[in-house]
Amino acid sequence: MSTQPLLQEPQGSQESFYMGVPKMVLFGTGEQGLREEEAQRRLEKFGPNMLEEKKDNPLLKLFLNFVSPMAIMIWLAIIIEAVIKDWADFGVLLTLQILNSTVGWFEDLKAGNAVDALKNALRPECQVIRDGICKKMDATQLVPGDRVVLAPGGAVPADCEICEGKPIQVDQAALTGESLPVTLSEGDSAKMGSNVVRGEIEAIVTGTGSQTFFGRTAAMIQSVDEIGHFQRVILHVTFGLLCVSFIMTGIVLGYLLINGEDVLQAIAFAVVLLIASIPIAMQVVCTSTMALGCRMLATEKAIVSRLTSIEELASMNMLCSDKTGTLTMNKMELQDDLPMWTRGVTRLDVLEAACLSSKWKEPAKDAVDTLVLKSIPLKPLDRYKQVDYSPFDPETKFTEATIEGPDGNTFRVMKGAPQVVLQKVHNLSQIRESVDQKIMDLASRGIRGLAVARTNSNNQWELLGVLTFLDPPRPDTRATIEKSYEYGIDVKMITGDQQAIAIETCRALGMGMQILTPESLPDSSSTKDKTLGGNYGALVENADGFAQVYPEHKFTIVEILRQNNYVVGMTGDGVNDAPALKRADIGIAVQGSTDAARAAADIVLTAPGLSTIITAILYAREIFQRMKNYVIYRIACTLQLLTFFFFAILAIHPSAFGFEQEYFKLPVIALVVITILNDGCIVSIAYDYVKPSKTPERWHFGEIFSVAFVLGSIAVVSSLLLLYWGLDTSHESILKQFGLPQLTYDQVCTMIYLKVSLSDFLTIFSARTSGLFCSRLPGWQLMIAACVAMGASTTLSHFWNQLNLPEMEALEWRWIAFIWVYCIAWFLIQDVGKVLTYWLLYKMNIGSEAHHQSLMQKKDKVALKRENRRALTRESVMKGESLMKASVRLTGRGNSLQLAPAEAKYQDMSSAEIATELKRLEDSIKALKSALKSQSSK
Repeated sequence: MSTQPLLQEPQGSQESFYMGVPKMVLFGTGEQGLREEEAQRRLEKFGPNMLEEKKDNPLLKLFLNFVSPMAIMIWLAIIIEAVIKDWADFGVLLTLQILNSTVGWFEDLKAGNAVDALKNALRPECQVIRDGICKKMDATQLVPGDRVVLAPGGAVPADCEICEGKPIQVDQAALTGESLPVTLSEGDSAKMGSNVVRGEIEAIVTGTGSQTFFGRTAAMIQSVDEIGHFQRVILHVTFGLLCVSFIMTGIVLGYLLINGEDVLQAIAFAVVLLIASIPIAMQVVCTSTMALGCRMLATEKAIVSRLTSIEELASMNMLCSDKTGTLTMNKMELQDDLPMWTRGVTRLDVLEAACLSSKWKEPAKDAVDTLVLKSIPLKPLDRYKQVDYSPFDPETKFTEATIEGPDGNTFRVMKGAPQVVLQKVHNLSQIRESVDQKIMDLASRGIRGLAVARTNSNNQWELLGVLTFLDPPRPDTRATIEKSYEYGIDVKMITGDQQAIAIETCRALGMGMQILTPESLPDSSSTKDKTLGGNYGALVENADGFAQVYPEHKFTIVEILRQNNYVVGMTGDGVNDAPALKRADIGIAVQGSTDAARAAADIVLTAPGLSTIITAILYAREIFQRMKNYVIYRIACTLQLLTFFFFAILAIHPSAFGFEQEYFKLPVIALVVITILNDGCIVSIAYDYVKPSKTPERWHFGEIFSVAFVLGSIAVVSSLLLLYWGLDTSHESILKQFGLPQLTYDQVCTMIYLKVSLSDFLTIFSARTSGLFCSRLPGWQLMIAACVAMGASTTLSHFWNQLNLPEMEALEWRWIAFIWVYCIAWFLIQDVGKVLTYWLLYKMNIGSEAHHQSLMQKKDKVALKRENRRALTRESVMKGESLMKASVRLTGRGNSLQLAPAEAKYQDMSSAEIATELKRLEDSIKALKSALKSQSSK
């Protein structure tokens, strides 16, 4: 029983210490376990066996939303409207303020908390030995050095080191991706979060809470805390427009005050002009657009937990995927390949013998029995009687049963590891070479084998055959990967499973087979290093995947790709995938995922298969185009409003045309109505008809601002020209020639109100296409919204007086008709200017069209490289064929990379000699490692 007190950290290797205490002191617990006093002391020092929780106060976050720079500006406008008692404007602005501040906060509140999901997994009970008594206890009270009992069906409560005893089998699928249980014996480490499926043994706790494999996973999830990509885009656009708006509005305000305008009236006009021009509703419109996409995806059995991931999904150009349970079904299946070595034996005979070596009348005890007992109907086996049965033992690696047949004769059957069963057959010398060759062939392809034997009439063991089984790909996985390639998205497999199995899975899925192991990757301490992309980018980009990795490796691989400017998606289902799901730009948890994976993901699939990912990508690209069109429209409208009033107030004076007013400005109510109608109806752009692009999307701000500038500038010129003509109707102006009557100043205001309102909404029809506006029909919802907005503005312009609205005067129908014709004519000019702008940008290799063209060329190059890597098949390796020859043979194209030729002496060896040589080399490597370890410990 350990009673030694904890020691201070002495000098020495950090690997010998656990949080500053020597491991040999902590983990040297005897069979009686720790004393309660010592356990309590350790609990105080190391803390409970649970994760540290990082929580933000949701009310504080809500408060901060109300005091952001944008929010403060709106508060200023609200206060001014209250002072001047303009309650209509006050109500509109207050509603906008509340909506903008609460939408994002509520979205964050709903988002899944990955740390909570992991924390809940840490609360099972455990069996612990203390003061010589074995008792049940809350696993959160475990401390390093505790002696626990690991029993079948129970979870491993903390990281443990197995004590002396019979080996146990542990299911680690959620942690490592290994499809079948692994055998752990004395000295091996059992990780928290895995489950014991067979055997019972004692173990010493070697890590609790954040110091466990599980805890490090949670820490990596918590380390991901950065502003999203879409939020950065909104901030950039908003900040740019704010700067322009503040400068130009400030100049206008100064001019008004200098010319004697009432201070509050001048400030109210300036603030409302600012509110009307800056994209206050941008977040609401884009959120609505993405929310529609979420609803569409929900019908496809995909739940979006983070709205902005829709925009990032449109830009995704790299998809990393776990293998087990994601690309594959996480369910072993028998393969058609069943080699047999006994004459006269059929496939059915081998499968019957395998079932007879199990308890076929009882529920399956493990994955292998489940696999075997589902292979054939079991009813015909009832003619046999099981006389004796020896269950699977991890040490012997086989099961055996004695069977009495219908004729009363008895025989024995056995199934187990091929190399073990082979040693028991009577004709070993005759079949060894053939069996060894087949086993090596299966192993090189990552296919597992289960040998089945039966005794003959002389009670001699005969090898009937070897059952082969593999975790098969999901039915739609290959098609999904091919579609991903088609849409410009590269795919990489990242799995904790063995390298050979990963290569075979890649071969079955049509992927490249350049699968690396993590030895060449940086360790977990480098995950925040900003030079990872530069140092390891080429290695990761040129690989088709990685095998035998841990969660920190997956996290690092995703980070390397992100630093190399990839927008990375990650799919997974286990705890080991959670950090990478959180680190990726888009985390996708597949059906059947653990709570931790679902909580860390941005999108959760609720139906089997991966085809929904492609559907989601296409939806996301459509939504991206709608949001881009809206951003162009909103910038153009901002420029139109600001620039028009800037030049109208500073350069066009109504007094010069015989009016009393010194300068022209629209009433505040007109600006508010424009804002309400246009921003309110423009939400319908979420339903606009667009076509998804064939390549990943990207924000091209140069293109966006250039197109918006052209659209806005043409609209400004048309508005200034109409204002000049409208003020000049008392003279022999051009409008007199159309037979239009003279306008009062209030009617000029109404005319400009109608013109700005119509131009604003017509601009969206030009902004939504890169070609002529008629090249793609709009959605019917957008058409209805346009009719409502423009119809309402037209109606208000004619019935302004009847509605008793202030500061403007109604227009006659002929004036309204003229303004409509005028706006449509300038809209056509605006649209031609836009088309020319896109053409010039394309010629200058700027913008989305040039980007998509370059991506198509890059996609072809990537496909060629992948085909060349795929050309190096298993047969090529066996023949010693170089990658160049294999590539020419299969694709007709060469590749400069070659493999070193095999030594001639190996090519002349038989399979048995190769197996012997491999065994000799393995023994040599073990001896060298042991010598290196002993030297490093001196």
